[in-house]
Amino acid sequence: MLNKDQVVADNDWFSSDLLFDKLYPENLRVLASRHWTPIAIAKQAMALLAPKQGDRILDIGSGVGKFCLTVAQFYPLVEIDGIEQRSELVAAAQQAKATLAIKNAAFFLGDFTEMDFTKYTHLYFFNSFYENLIAQDSNDANNIESADLFNKHNRKLYKLLKSLPVGIRLATYHSTENEMPADYHIVAVGTDEELKCWVKV
Repeated sequence: MLNKDQVVADNDWFSSDLLFDKLYPENLRVLASRHWTPIAIAKQAMALLAPKQGDRILDIGSGVGKFCLTVAQFYPLVEIDGIEQRSELVAAAQQAKATLAIKNAAFFLGDFTEMDFTKYTHLYFFNSFYENLIAQDSNDANNIESADLFNKHNRKLYKLLKSLPVGIRLATYHSTENEMPADYHIVAVGTDEELKCWVKV
């Protein structure tokens, strides 16, 4: 993290991923290139989702909160929540939120299945289950490498998505698409083709 003497203007934090990632401790910063959504991707995801004033967004597996904080900064009239299962990452997200003086983002510790998805008009999913397939992609040393666990998480998300009303919009980044019910259709693709926008029809 930056020293107290290193002052950064609010908007400047978002001028590059390199600078933004300095909001976090070094042990988390080294994970940025594989686990945290780049600022440019977050902006493009929101352009595809096109939220309106008063809309609510949920980031499923929000990590250190980089996607949520970027969205909150550039879309101050929407509310965005992040759900994350690791307390260290939630704490890092809360600290970054305080540093940035962000008001319209919130972070929750827990299982994503505990969230009431019906409160949200838009969802974001940067494949947070992939670490269960490849150990080296894990966020922590206690992670379990298990295809069964990966599939279990996918099934849970599939069921949740299936239960949501027509019109819900979802942006995915590096998704296997196994978690997507058949009634979700791709309506837009980012310049990075791993970014896709879906709508339930």
